Amino acid sequence: MTILVAYVARPEGRAALDKAIEIATRRNELLVVVNAGPGGHQEDPALISGYEAERVEERLATLPIKAEFKQFVRGKAAIDEINDLVKELDVSVLVIGLRRRTAVGKLLLGSMAQEILMTVDCPVLAVKAS
Repeated sequence: MTILVAYVARPEGRAALDKAIEIATRRNELLVVVNAGPGGHQEDPALISGYEAERVEERLATLPIKAEFKQFVRGKAAIDEINDLVKELDVSVLVIGLRRRTAVGKLLLGSMAQEILMTVDCPVLAVKAS
């Protein structure tokens, strides 16, 4: 089985990674960290820099379990990439981070977390940054 975590370089992403590492280590499961976005000409705030990707990979290399990092910039939405991985891997739980948003912010911008919760075919653990 696999623990999948959707990672962004923000406090909620780091909280999700911490929790996913804890669960994967306790269960001795493969940990897959994914960072994805459509890319293109506009800056995508969800995509992490090469430096941040190296930091994540270095952290994963120190773990007592198998862990890998995947970054996708293929023109697909992050939600589609996550759904594809859930279908491809034997995911026991998907860990996502939540950020605080106003009701108006959720209405106008939508909520990626809500869409993930409604579409993926595996249990989802949503964590907040402290």
